Amino acid sequence: MSTFDDREDAYERKFAHDEALKFKAEARRNKLLGLWAAELLGKSGDDAQEYAKEVIRADFEEAGDEDVFRKIRADFDAAGVEQSDHQIRRTMDELLATAVSQVQSEG
Repeated sequence: MSTFDDREDAYERKFAHDEALKFKAEARRNKLLGLWAAELLGKSGDDAQEYAKEVIRADFEEAGDEDVFRKIRADFDAAGVEQSDHQIRRTMDELLATAVSQVQSEG
């Protein structure tokens, strides 16, 4: 195998690894976001855990974060929870940073 082939294989493995970490971090962020939103919606215990799972599932509707944002926004609006779009998006960003840190520390 040539050096070029070795390098190409290494890049492909790194890309696959990075994508797996990204997926894990986004799923973790969505769980943390779901638990945060559940608390604001007055849910606790099993209800909060189930709501977090709903948020995770919402992320499979389309690429990107908009599907998750729309779910949280709609649920907050339906329950009369006062959170601006900016506050929700800021929390999404903060929790993604937390999730990335947690996933990286797991190794």
